[in-house]
Amino acid sequence: MKYPILLLAGLAFAGAAHAYDYPTVDRVEYVVECLRANGGEYQYLYRCSCVIDAVAKEMSYDDYVESSAVARYQGMAGERMGVFRDADSAKDMAKKYRGVLAAAKKACDVPK
Repeated sequence: MKYPILLLAGLAFAGAAHAYDYPTVDRVEYVVECLRANGGEYQYLYRCSCVIDAVAKEMSYDDYVESSAVARYQGMAGERMGVFRDADSAKDMAKKYRGVLAAAKKACDVPK
């Protein structure tokens, strides 16, 4: 009788673990960049951590990496960057990323 309960408990934790499958280095990198963007104030350590945790709950790590890169490249000038600005799939990825990020920042009280 113990084993079915353990199996169900394991499945419950597996879903929670998926939400936090971002590498620690990438989480730290995000928090450091967020801190820098907000004047380096200590209060933003927790708020910026909250943002990346909220993003991790909404997007897989692979989707985060791809869509954040596309969003960043869309702002770069040059003919070669047109693939990130003009392709509908790139526009959709960047829009989703910006939406998830904006909602996370709002929920975590991070202005920039």
